[in-house]
Amino acid sequence: MLRGFIVITISQCIRISRHHIVYLKYVQFFVKLEKVSKSKVLSMERGNGTLVTEFVFLGFSSLAGLQRLLFVAFLPLYLFTLGTNAIIVSTIVLDRALHTPMYFFLAVLSCSETCYTFVIVPKMLVDLLAQKKTISFLGCAIQMFTFLFLGCSHSFLLAAMGYDRYVAICNPLRYTELMGHGVCVGLVAAACACGFTIAQIITSMVFHLPFRASNQLRHYFCDIAPVLAVASHHSRLSQLVIFMIGVFVLVVPLLLILISYIRIISAILKIPSSTGRYKAFSTCASHLIVVTVHYGCASFIYLRPKSSYSSSQDTLISVSYTILTPLFNPMIYSLRNQEFKSALRRVMGHTSYPIN
Repeated sequence: MLRGFIVITISQCIRISRHHIVYLKYVQFFVKLEKVSKSKVLSMERGNGTLVTEFVFLGFSSLAGLQRLLFVAFLPLYLFTLGTNAIIVSTIVLDRALHTPMYFFLAVLSCSETCYTFVIVPKMLVDLLAQKKTISFLGCAIQMFTFLFLGCSHSFLLAAMGYDRYVAICNPLRYTELMGHGVCVGLVAAACACGFTIAQIITSMVFHLPFRASNQLRHYFCDIAPVLAVASHHSRLSQLVIFMIGVFVLVVPLLLILISYIRIISAILKIPSSTGRYKAFSTCASHLIVVTVHYGCASFIYLRPKSSYSSSQDTLISVSYTILTPLFNPMIYSLRNQEFKSALRRVMGHTSYPIN
């Protein structure tokens, strides 16, 4: 018993230390970025120049008369998104029948999307009512880093969910063995590590550029293309590196998902009964819809040449993946899932009528 207690204590200490290391890296990155921005200010003051210390958002400037109406429309959608994701996570945590790899990934996905919207939407809602729509230089860097970290992690997390569906359908007898808790946590940790590294590289490259001319971003948050557009100078090499990283983030997980589904489809076609084929494919339908929407929007924004950049189109597409997609994803995964709806009814029953 003492040995078991020691093992549990050591494992908890290791887990806490890992989280502490990630947090320290996060803090060190932004401390370094703040020092760089201060050194730029000092160098510009010595050279009698002007340096951008804040950015102004112009994302909805063409809809000045409709901004209050947009606030009234977006606020309920955002609150509904927060509520549905909270319900999904709470139901998965409280109902033991949902303590499976598929629902573990779904809970992580819901938490990720909640944080993802929290980085962008509250600031956007405030700006819709504000006269001065500004964000500090460091605040813009933090927003871009966090947005990229969560977005890139989201892409790799969808690939992990595709692998989970592949194992469940193609190796059902070994599913519990191959997708143990340690494997699931490792896949999520790998997705977060990739997202953190990529976000750190891109944010560092973008905000080490000089910003002296304009500080007006034709967007409603600090995305890569609008910030690069106001930089005084950026080389073709930096543009190429950022583009290639974007290709890596989108194409590599998508290829992994495609490989998983090619094997899934071949396995489904071998099932003799039509009922069995339908049941097997229905477990993948929600994931396929989310993958299509996510990679469709992201590819349009990040995998196109600079010559075709349009601020109005980007604003419209960005609204879809920062407000509408996080709104629909919980409904796609939960409302179409009979198992989840049954678990939700059980949780609500226990909450309303607690067992003494």
